[in-house]
Amino acid sequence: MENTNNISHFIKADDNKVINAKAIVWIKKMDDCLEVCSKINGCELEKGTNKICKFNTPDSYNRLNVLFE
Repeated sequence: MENTNNISHFIKADDNKVINAKAIVWIKKMDDCLEVCSKINGCELEKGTNKICKFNTPDSYNRLNVLFE
């Protein structure tokens, strides 16, 4: 039987990318979206980041947004 526990370590971004949650360097909250950096060397704002918006990927957004509550 295949181990599916590792699936919970991944988050879907708006641009059809999947991010390893353990690789997230920082998250910035913007209105109804989150800007996520998962590069080891960091990211510039709006450059090299992934967006996770409430209306496009609600499951991923809700999972990360709890960090801001």
